[in-house]
Parts: sequence; C-alpha cells; structure tokens
Amino acid sequence: MIVFVAASTGALAQKKYDTGATDTEIKIGNIMPYSGPASAYGVIGKTEAAYFRKINAEGGINGRKIKYISYDDAYSPPKTVEQARKLVESDEVLLIFGTLGTASNSAIQKYMNEKKVPQMFVQTGAAKWNDPKQFPWTMGWVPNYQSEGRIYAKYILKEKPTGKIGILYQNDDYGKDYVKGIRDGLGARATAMIVGEESYETSSPTIDSHVVALKSKGADTFISITTPKFAAQSIKKVAELGWKPLFILNSIGSSTAAVMRPAGFENGQNIISAIYQKDATDPQWQDDAGIRNFDAFLTKYFPEGNREDGLLVGGYNVAQAMVHVLKNCGDDLTRANIMKQAASIQGLQLEGLLPGVTINTSADDFAPIKQFQLRKFKGERWELFGDVIGGELGG
Repeated sequence: MIVFVAASTGALAQKKYDTGATDTEIKIGNIMPYSGPASAYGVIGKTEAAYFRKINAEGGINGRKIKYISYDDAYSPPKTVEQARKLVESDEVLLIFGTLGTASNSAIQKYMNEKKVPQMFVQTGAAKWNDPKQFPWTMGWVPNYQSEGRIYAKYILKEKPTGKIGILYQNDDYGKDYVKGIRDGLGARATAMIVGEESYETSSPTIDSHVVALKSKGADTFISITTPKFAAQSIKKVAELGWKPLFILNSIGSSTAAVMRPAGFENGQNIISAIYQKDATDPQWQDDAGIRNFDAFLTKYFPEGNREDGLLVGGYNVAQAMVHVLKNCGDDLTRANIMKQAASIQGLQLEGLLPGVTINTSADDFAPIKQFQLRKFKGERWELFGDVIGGELGG
C-alpha cells in the first residue's frame, strides 16, 4: 500500500464537497497489480504517487493536498472488488483513479456506478469504458483496443495483403477487443487471412505452446496481444523457433524496459507496434520541453524509476490529466462536478503525449485519447514512422 499526505495549509471558507474532499485535502484511491502476472504495470502506480508528491510539494491543487491511497490487487478481479470497497467505504475516497486492467475494472464498474463514485481514467482500452449513458461514472484513458487493432489490420493489408495471420491473445475482454478490431479492419479478408487464433489465461506459466501452434498453421504474420510478461515470452519463443513472421506487438506490451530488454534486443528487431506517447529514450525528444520536465520530475521525485520503461511516461501523463480535471473543479469538489469537468476537455496537450495527440472528451464521449503512431523496433529502441492516425473504420 502507498499512502502519503503532506501537511495541510490553513483552512479555507466553506466550499462544496463530497466525501473525500475538504478545505485541505483531496483523497484519491487507486488499485494496481503490484504483484501477480501483470506486476510490471505496478510502476504506473508508483509514478502517479510520485507525481502527486510533486503537486503537494508545489502547494497542492487550489491549496489542497492530495492523499493518494494505492492498493495491490495482484491482477485478480475478486481482489479488485475487495480493494474498491475498502477505498470507497473505509478510506472514503473522493474517487478511484487509474485502476489497471480490463477484467479488474469490469469487476467494479457496476459497483462504482451504483455508488456514484467516479471511476476515472481507467488504465485499459476496452471499448466498454466509453459508455456514458449506461455508466456515467466510468471514464476510459488509453486508446480503444479495437481502434488499435484496426490500425494493425490496415498496416497488414498495405504491407502483406496476402499474408496468413496468427493471433495470440489474452482470453478476456482486453484480448477479445483487439481481435474484434483486427477482424473489423481486415473486413471481408479476415476469414481468408487469419489462419489461427490462440488464447491464453493469465494464470498460465507460459504461452510457448500457443506460439508453436500458430507457426505450425503456416502463419507468416504474428500478432501478439499480450501483457509484458507474456509479450517477452512471445518474442523469445518466436526467435527460438527461427520463425521470421511480420511481428506485431500490442502497445501495452511494448515497454523497452519491461519487455524488449528482457526478451533480448536481438530478438525484437523490426517488431511493429503503435504508441500515443513519447519514448523518453528516443533521441528526437532530447531537447523536448515535456521530456525535460519529465526527467526533472524523475530526478527529484522518483529517482529509482527507470526512464527506459514507457510505463513511467504513461503514469506521468494520466496523473497530469487528473490534476487538470481537479484544478478545473475549483472549489466544487463534488463527484458530479469531477465527471462534468472530465467530460469537458478540449485539445489538452500533455507533456508526454506525441505531437498531434490531444485529449478530447464530451458528455457523450468518454474516450480521451483516440490517436496513435506506428513504430518499429531497431537496435535498442523504437523508431516512429508514418503519421499520427486514428483507428476509425474506413478511416
């Protein structure tokens, strides 16, 4: 558990508050897989904690300090439910922010909406988070997995139109959303081009047999829809088999530090992925003001953080967006106003997002980020290519 709170400043006049907010404090809850099969993502929660420490050191948000309470759910939905109840009913947080995982967030979505507690900027790109009519208290963050899948389909149709595609995916809404996007993007060609689909469970120790199965089906294009642990395994196994497919790796499993280095840089050459944020190790950003600020933040508030891990930039971005929303709430720190402000973002440029990628929401659009840029792994890092693109059907 991570808990910190800085000393409060003098009380202000009576304002408009819901549970979790006072004259001096804003209480934010978070749930992360600090242990378990997706523990590589735990660093996002640590980055967010460090960013809120920075905000507090600089005076807080409109004079209020953030108390950030982050619990481990080990990427286990029943544990997520337990931790969400603890945050809402015992810790009495104002909102839950940045919880990671499709299955984890799915497990608490109805509860959060019944309680009318914001489930803000969930760290998953499942399409279901953009459903303000049905779930007005839940808002997504990372780009839609179906959109990303469509972008990969467009790339394959251009680069390998007669290719035979093998897809490895996690057997849950996260994996299935990507597969739907790929199939939608391929359109009428999907049935002929996809020669195999293999799904794995997060409890599986290895996905090696699935990779072997896809190669044996004659696939010359391999799409790995995997979280970091299994992404690294898939890269290693493809190399071990001497298989040379067009290799596409989903964005959430493409961290240089958590995936590419452990898998062996030599095994990751020419893999294609997509991204919407800057890679701090990319030389093109060495004089970029946003990355310079990010580096200064790491040096002062999170020196143990590995800047080679793109998940840190992700945590930095989403924490900045949360601060933006809370600042715009002014002295009306009610849960309803938090959702109103979060659904009123236009053209917000965050320091760690790629140029041309902006945050936009509205009352009927709870998908903040909708753009990507493709990239290829070369040497020891990712290289961007092409333009910033959206993943709309027919786009």
